[in-house]
Amino acid sequence: MRLLLLLAALAPATAFAQSVEQTNLRYDEDWSVLRDAPREGWRQTKYVPLGETGDAYLTLGGEARARFEGFDNNLWGSPPASDDGYLWLRVMPHADLHAGPARVFVQGIAGHARGVGAGKGPADETGIDLLQGFGDLRLTLGTDSSLTLRGGRELMALGSERLVGIRYGPNIPQAFDGVRAIAEHGAFRVDAFHLRPVAIGGGDFDDKTSKTRRLDGIYTTLAPAKGVGVDAYWLGYADDGARFSSRSGRETRDTFGLRFFGKRGALGWNWEAMLQRGHFDGDRIRAWSLATETALSFPKAPLAPRLRLRANIASGDRNPADGKLGTFNALFPKGKYFGELSPIGPRNIVNLHPSVDFDLGKGVTLELVAARFWRESRGDGIYDIPGGLLRPAAGSRARHIGDQAEISFAWQASEILSFSASLSAFRAGAFLRDTGPARTIRMVGAEAMLKL
Repeated sequence: MRLLLLLAALAPATAFAQSVEQTNLRYDEDWSVLRDAPREGWRQTKYVPLGETGDAYLTLGGEARARFEGFDNNLWGSPPASDDGYLWLRVMPHADLHAGPARVFVQGIAGHARGVGAGKGPADETGIDLLQGFGDLRLTLGTDSSLTLRGGRELMALGSERLVGIRYGPNIPQAFDGVRAIAEHGAFRVDAFHLRPVAIGGGDFDDKTSKTRRLDGIYTTLAPAKGVGVDAYWLGYADDGARFSSRSGRETRDTFGLRFFGKRGALGWNWEAMLQRGHFDGDRIRAWSLATETALSFPKAPLAPRLRLRANIASGDRNPADGKLGTFNALFPKGKYFGELSPIGPRNIVNLHPSVDFDLGKGVTLELVAARFWRESRGDGIYDIPGGLLRPAAGSRARHIGDQAEISFAWQASEILSFSASLSAFRAGAFLRDTGPARTIRMVGAEAMLKL
């Protein structure tokens, strides 16, 4: 911690004037803008010219994060670890080599977990491993058109990461192995891919391509300069070892989606509709989801408040014996779906999620969140974010799952150093009281991040 504070103190006073925004997808950062600019301090590693022509250069970087999460009455008091506190540690260095139209990107990871009471999973620990390693070739097809061909291992985020995200919030991100083509023409972009998720191992250099799951897709985006955009996509998913309730079998599922997003003045929106069809263990899949986020900002008011309302609904199964599976599958969603510390995920759920955030100045922000959750179908249970069943329906007719309140602080201490903390409580509703332990979960999270 002392080292992190020292680095914050050494960061330049003009820290917030950086010309390149650092992202969670580090390969999207373009540091070639520093070619003719002065490079001092940590920026010296962001653009290292190779040769005299300027066509080849190397970008070096990395990030280190320590995150603590603590729970009282985890999963409402259910075993095996109702009270649990653990520390996540990860380091992710990367190198990005550009040579004309060719490029090689490599990112490693060392991810460890300490004190996980319920047993470490793939989102907790991976040891030392290759997180990303791919090569791509960018072909210029005209003044405003290009085609990028990519192969290898990469993180991928589609849209707002409701279906395919990088799982950045937990300790170990979700990578994919395969091929991807990206075509761009003006404001129009098409991503086409054939991928398999990486199966995370707990030891060193043991992450492998999954042999049971596959993801194909075509994702199109039209985002003109007027601040309004639309995505349309198809995702094809297959899992040879899928499990729903007490059944397991092969799942093939097609997801068709449409997303509208944008900002006009103080109003912002991100609305998405998803329809799923396919088969699971001989049953037909008939699932769907609607997800909305609408925001209203007041930048000239004291503390620049922003009001947001998120409303989500994801279908559940009506009757396990009717030959149809109605449970929505969120595939590979972002890791912190309903907040920093929420225990439940986007299957068989109706959710209202109002919040307000404030800019307290000097890089400090505060967010207050309230959320209420119901079951969409009385015939189905509730699930965690990866899709594991937390509570079966168990004959309960109650819809109300529970209510959550959360307060979060974040401090961007400098360009390269940030801190955050969250406090949350989840009070059980009638469904949880009907089906097992129903104590109020109390949760705390704290994080320090260094990103170069």
